[in-house]
Amino acid sequence: MKYTHILFDADETLFHFDAYLGLKTLFAQYDIDFSREDFADYQQVNAPLWVQYQEGEIDAHTLQVTRFTQWANKLAVSPETLNTGFLNSMAQICSPLPGAEALLTALSPSASLSIITNGFSALQKKRLNKTGFSHFFDQVVISEQVGVAKPDPQVFEHTFELLGNPDKSHVLMVGDTPKSDILGANRFGIDSCWLQHEGKVCPTDINPTYQVNSLSALQTLLFS
Repeated sequence: MKYTHILFDADETLFHFDAYLGLKTLFAQYDIDFSREDFADYQQVNAPLWVQYQEGEIDAHTLQVTRFTQWANKLAVSPETLNTGFLNSMAQICSPLPGAEALLTALSPSASLSIITNGFSALQKKRLNKTGFSHFFDQVVISEQVGVAKPDPQVFEHTFELLGNPDKSHVLMVGDTPKSDILGANRFGIDSCWLQHEGKVCPTDINPTYQVNSLSALQTLLFS
């Protein structure tokens, strides 16, 4: 296999990330039937915050608190409490994407596997333990802890230092989000594979080395 090191995104690359179900689980604890309309309203606040976070305009704490401020005011609880409850709910409901375990099992004997995620610390360890995936990964790099988020090259530089600075030509980044995973790989100068989910398109100015629509297809590609 060409690659000695493979870097994975987490959300919707290795693990399902059903934010609506996570929020519904969270708010059920407050006797609220969280609706699709509520979710659309939440996303009007949340989605722009993620863009700001990935562009380095706000930090992780600001994102996590701001997205829950309106609900915190309604429920007379702190936004930090709601954010913690949400991340706990997401850990509770998490499941791997189809083909994730088979892919990691096939790759681990011949390549060093790591995660680079813009997700948050409170979720990652719980999710890895729940799925039994912890042992697959040499490094789990969380942007919240590094202080910068993908696509900033600094998060890749940090990961490479942890891995002993491998040859860039033998490292592959795998992710589902072009504007963070693939653009980050492009800027840092490593190969990338875009995991395309149904209905998603890649901006014309972002160029993945490979494109697949499933993890099983990625496994076939890497071993072909």
